[in-house]
Amino acid sequence: MPEHPDFSAKSIADFDLNDWLNYIEALHPKDIEMGLGRVNQVKARLNLQYQFPVIMVAGTNGKGSTCAMLEHIYHAAGYRVASYSSPHLLHYNERIRIACHEISDEDLIRAFQAVEFARQEIKLTYFEFGTLAAMWHLCASNVDLAILEVGLGGRLDAVNAFEPSCTIVTSVDLDHMEFLGDTRELIGAEKAGIFRKNIAAICGDLSPPISLIQHAQNVGASLKLIQQDFQLERQQDCWRYSSTQYTLDELPMPALVGDFQLHNASCVIAAIESLQSILPVSKGAICDGLLTVRLHGRYQYLSSKPDVILDVAHNPHAAKSLAANLKSTVTQGKTIAVFAMLADKDIKGVIQAIAGEIDEWYVAGITHVRGADGLMIQQIVNAELPEAVIQLFDGVENAYDQACINANENDRIIILGSFFTVAEVMRTLLTATFKNRTINNGPR
Repeated sequence: MPEHPDFSAKSIADFDLNDWLNYIEALHPKDIEMGLGRVNQVKARLNLQYQFPVIMVAGTNGKGSTCAMLEHIYHAAGYRVASYSSPHLLHYNERIRIACHEISDEDLIRAFQAVEFARQEIKLTYFEFGTLAAMWHLCASNVDLAILEVGLGGRLDAVNAFEPSCTIVTSVDLDHMEFLGDTRELIGAEKAGIFRKNIAAICGDLSPPISLIQHAQNVGASLKLIQQDFQLERQQDCWRYSSTQYTLDELPMPALVGDFQLHNASCVIAAIESLQSILPVSKGAICDGLLTVRLHGRYQYLSSKPDVILDVAHNPHAAKSLAANLKSTVTQGKTIAVFAMLADKDIKGVIQAIAGEIDEWYVAGITHVRGADGLMIQQIVNAELPEAVIQLFDGVENAYDQACINANENDRIIILGSFFTVAEVMRTLLTATFKNRTINNGPR
């Protein structure tokens, strides 16, 4: 791979956002290379200094929902909240938000320019470059709080180059095993790498790996385990959070769908409790945040008759939660899955987890270097479900279009398998709505 793509005669000073995204994607020969050495070097050159508290969130699933709840609650409390998350669905600007507004192209370009000037000979990965740019922008933006979502693992993730005031591990399950290990114990140790001495280390996994608990003890973190150190109790139309020093009754159910969101919400309140002395939050703000939180691609209803639902579930743990949501929602018709995944994910495990709720499979490939071929997905579905009704398409857009044609008003269509799958359908819908508008998804 060449060091940079060919931009012809265009000078780096004239780069637009797409140019920058293509440029940083090509800087490093690998999409992912674990380690903090490169990030720490460039961080030192940038002289990044900040006084605002940082909540760092890791976990196999639930990170995005947890970050979104934190963002909306602290925003409702009147704080100027910054949030950094990944990946994005339609455009890169989604990753960096301040006061619930996405970063502008101009501010993002300025941040990229600052990192480029500082990095010099150091080849950063796409995520490393973006993380440093995000923190550069946050440090210059007078924020009260930053919420940082770990990209992969924890211990060696670029986000972990920064110092948190509170840490959360939402869940631990099997994913990214080529980087993190092939057992929950190995993965738990990697995610626990974000814990710090005397800092709240909140874990929302009901059966946390011993490795996570031991690492918290070894570093002297203040470990808080769900249903042990803090509890949630579901009531008829509301729920209750309690700990040894903090109790909140009659909390509204989170606007995000799924019983598991209560686990995420209780971790959020545990984090708020840990920072209450420096960032006080009222019960009213917590309720407002839970009621107003939105997150694209997480059991997101797009339309009805037929129901169209988006869910980025891309590992067995997330697929089980999706299956529970589908099972709890009564439908009089059939359920059609528009299904495409990345080749390095557990395709078989996802199929097994969701199979009981799917009547027809419309499978396709993803046009990406990591994308699984549609024929391969079809073969895996056939092997796992010999009686399944399957149709193969040459792209997600075609699969979705045909599902809409074939579905009756009592049926439902679930688009799942990856962020790429969901983004493809979202772009299709936006293109149909705004035919003259170009949607820039940027490089992955």
